[in-house]
Amino acid sequence: MAEEEERELDGRSSPDEGDPKSDDGKGDKRKIKRKKRLLKEAEKADKRGVCYLSRIPPRMDPLKLRQILSQYGEIQRIYLTPEDEAARIHRKKGGGFRGQGFSEGWVEFANKSIAKRVAKMLNGQEIGGRKRSMFYYDLWNIKYLSKFKWDDLTEEIAYKNAIREQKLALEISAAKRESSFYLSKVDQSRALSSIEERIKKKRKVQQEPEATSDVPEPQFVPKTIRQYPQKKPVGAKEGEGKPGLSKDLLAGVKLYRYGMQITRTNDCMSVCTFYVSQKFNS
Repeated sequence: MAEEEERELDGRSSPDEGDPKSDDGKGDKRKIKRKKRLLKEAEKADKRGVCYLSRIPPRMDPLKLRQILSQYGEIQRIYLTPEDEAARIHRKKGGGFRGQGFSEGWVEFANKSIAKRVAKMLNGQEIGGRKRSMFYYDLWNIKYLSKFKWDDLTEEIAYKNAIREQKLALEISAAKRESSFYLSKVDQSRALSSIEERIKKKRKVQQEPEATSDVPEPQFVPKTIRQYPQKKPVGAKEGEGKPGLSKDLLAGVKLYRYGMQITRTNDCMSVCTFYVSQKFNS
């Protein structure tokens, strides 16, 4: 037991583990292994060949394409670009295939010579297979791409994706600007409408006391007493008396009035007698 403990202590106190030089040596070894692995992958990539498919038949997907082409040689990777969303919607409206369609594709073979041979042999030929297969009468449109690597394709795809993301970001920012501008205008219109309402209320409040003050109060109009100018009587001077009438003249006036009354009564009597006589005669 004591010997084992001494060994453990010796192992713990070994100078190689705590030495930074040993760590640097391990890191260098890892880098070397990684470089060797990358070189091997680069050599394998140089041996590979890529074929381009300009048309993908309807209802074809990567699995079915791999099953068909794997009989001609070993296939590494397959990439099919999805079709346009507008074309898909148009096809669905026309009553066509409702699944995912593809417009073009790339197939990576493990060997260049096999890829060249497959492209020459299949280009322009029918896909064939079973007659019941939906791809039986479709034609291959395949071409070998010389000096083309899969990394070029990934770079192109990444570039297209970046452009698409930039366009989307620009569209989103434009939409946000439009929405913010619209909302700001809405807020301004609301503020202006509220101000107008306040002004109308103030005007109403100001007009109400004016309307009440304009109501005429009942007024008691005093009676007007008109005064006409009068002429002074003749002989109204001081020290002069009014001339009096003679007694004979007054007696004559009285007699005249009495005579007039008698004549009026005589006339009335004559009229009455005439009327009565007419009645009796009838």
